Amino acid sequence: MTLNWDGKDSAVNAADNIPLRLLQYDSALSYGDKNSGNIIVQGDNLDVLKSLLPIYRGQVKCIYIDPPYNTGAAFEHYNDNFPHSDWLNMMYPRLELLREFLSNDGAIFISIDDTEQAYLKIICDEIFGRDNFVTQFISKSKQGKVGTASVISNEHEYITCYAKNFSALKFNMIVTETEGRKENLRQWGQADRREDRPTMFYPIEIDGRKIFPIKTDGTEGRWRVSENTANELLKNNQLEAVNKNGQWNIYRIFSAGKSVMPYGSWVSEKISTTAKGTIALKNLGLNFSYPKPVELIEFILKIATDKNSIVLDSFAGSGTTAHAVINLNKSDGGNRKFILIEEKEYCNTITAERVRRIGGSFDFYRLGEKLLNEYGLIDSAVTFEQLANFIWFSMTKTQLEEKNSPLIGIYKGTAIYLLYREILTYFNFNELPTYEGEKIIYGSACRVDEDFLKENKITFKQIPKDLKIY
Repeated sequence: MTLNWDGKDSAVNAADNIPLRLLQYDSALSYGDKNSGNIIVQGDNLDVLKSLLPIYRGQVKCIYIDPPYNTGAAFEHYNDNFPHSDWLNMMYPRLELLREFLSNDGAIFISIDDTEQAYLKIICDEIFGRDNFVTQFISKSKQGKVGTASVISNEHEYITCYAKNFSALKFNMIVTETEGRKENLRQWGQADRREDRPTMFYPIEIDGRKIFPIKTDGTEGRWRVSENTANELLKNNQLEAVNKNGQWNIYRIFSAGKSVMPYGSWVSEKISTTAKGTIALKNLGLNFSYPKPVELIEFILKIATDKNSIVLDSFAGSGTTAHAVINLNKSDGGNRKFILIEEKEYCNTITAERVRRIGGSFDFYRLGEKLLNEYGLIDSAVTFEQLANFIWFSMTKTQLEEKNSPLIGIYKGTAIYLLYREILTYFNFNELPTYEGEKIIYGSACRVDEDFLKENKITFKQIPKDLKIY
């Protein structure tokens, strides 16, 4: 099944038509440890995704996005009112690019509500493949009746989840601490009569007293468990008889300890209400329209990442995803890295500022010059330093210290050279800074033979063909 709308043909081809632009490092807005592996990029997320793709293609384990829901509202920090076809035209090329970032065992999680949920599911089926649909988590986003509701008070949202390759996807189970508690063994509420489950009506003997599941009105009820299970619980001292107002009841005892929580389609209201997200930001002295709670993103990261995963959020908003990554790393000793993309000016004043206030580290970037001109060659505005940094960052994920030499750095025992717009010849090779080990040389063309390359441990990369940009 496919969905058609006005402008779809352009949306399908939009990602291909976006020029790849360089990223411009901003040392003044970066924070903490340089080259931490965490980056925040300000710019239109379609442009930024296109520019990051050559560097991170197939390397991101978990993507979380909280795009506009298209509810028709005009919020302080973002527009949530698009014609329906415009919303689809905005989402389609971004989802196409996001799919390319995912590792083979990666997954994307998309927050959405009833307004566009059905349409999102159809275009995701088209982009990711129907067989790669994982589930639609349901999260309770509000507590109690919504004040503006006149007919139905919707208190929930969805998190639509797709895998890059469902057969390779494996979520983690979550180990949680449980408190000790007691629970009445008699069934309460629905189907709580003896006739509803006759085999569940039997006596349990404790301290010489036989106790039947009698309801408070004196009628016969039933137990929650079978007689065999009750006997096993008795043997393990997990049942206790309690007399309350002259009536005997039996309680099951649950000890404190650890339990394994399976992932499921319902995300507990304890972690997912918007109010919790607002309070967390206010505690940091910041304000944002309807931020997601940190606990919600932590839940996603716990099931979908390992300790060294890269996490991407291309609708970064208030920076909740970075906050969740930092929290989870602190709790389990992980080394997860985040990539945040946000277009608005609050990318610095809220998104990045949040990370600063919780003590996180990141490198801050903006969109720079187009890498290629209309002829597919390196644009004349691109300097040696900019191209050198692009090559270095593509290989190392770190910021290049300022270099004017053709030897731009040594990475994992290999020297990286950039001839920029020059041709590799026997003559200019002898002019390069010497290095005895393996070498990668980027240039516009190569005029030396294969034996020379092999003898001098050279791997030649032609610009722009071998820049991994296609």
